[in-house]
Amino acid sequence: MDLFPLYNSLRIAVISTFFVFFLGIAAAYYIAKCPRFVKGILDVFFTLPLVLPPTVVGYLLLLLLGPKRIIGSAFFESFNIRLTMNWWSAIFAVTVIVFPLMYRTARGAFESFDDTLSDAGKTLGLSNSYIFWRIRIPNCKQAIISGVVLSFARALGEYGATSMIAGYIPNKTATVSTAVYQLWRTGNDELAFKWVMINIAISALVLLAINLLERPKSRV
Repeated sequence: MDLFPLYNSLRIAVISTFFVFFLGIAAAYYIAKCPRFVKGILDVFFTLPLVLPPTVVGYLLLLLLGPKRIIGSAFFESFNIRLTMNWWSAIFAVTVIVFPLMYRTARGAFESFDDTLSDAGKTLGLSNSYIFWRIRIPNCKQAIISGVVLSFARALGEYGATSMIAGYIPNKTATVSTAVYQLWRTGNDELAFKWVMINIAISALVLLAINLLERPKSRV
C-alpha cells in the first residue's frame, strides 16, 4: 500500500494549519477593533470560503494562479515556477478553505475576552505585545486550540479546491481524498475503502481531541 497520499495530506495540512493559525488570529484581533460596518464587510469576505463550494474556490484560485493568469504568469516568466499542479499548490487552496474556521473561532474567543484584564496590564506599563501574547492568548487558549485542531481536520480532508489546483498525480500531488476518488473511479474499491477507513479514524481522533478540549473545567 503506497502511503504517499497520507504523507502528502499530512504535510499539506500541517503547513496550511501553521499559516492559518497566525493569519486567523491576526485577522480576528484587528477586525474585532474595526467599526461595526467595516467589521461586517470584512467578516463576510473572510468567511465566504466557508460557505462557497470548494470547487468554486479552486476555480477562483486558478484564475489567479494559473500559468496564463496574472499572478501565475508573472511567477512563471520571472522564476520559471508553476503555481499549480505541484504538491505545494494544494497549500494555497487548503489555506483559503480552512482560514474561516480559525478566524471565526479566534474572533469569538477575543470578543468574549474580558478587556479589563488588558486595561489592567496597560496601567502596569505592560506593552501591547506582552498583553496580547501573555494575557489575551492564554485566556483564549482553549478556543484557539480547538480552532487549530478543527482547521487541521478540515485541511486533511479537503478535496474540491485541492483537486482543481493540484490535480491528482501519483507520488507527486496525490492526497487521501483525491486517492479515494481515483481508486473508486478505476474500480479499486478495496484500496479506496482502506483509505476511507484511515480518514475516518483520523477524523474520529480529531473530534475526540476537540471534545476533550471543550470539557468544562472542574470547580472547586
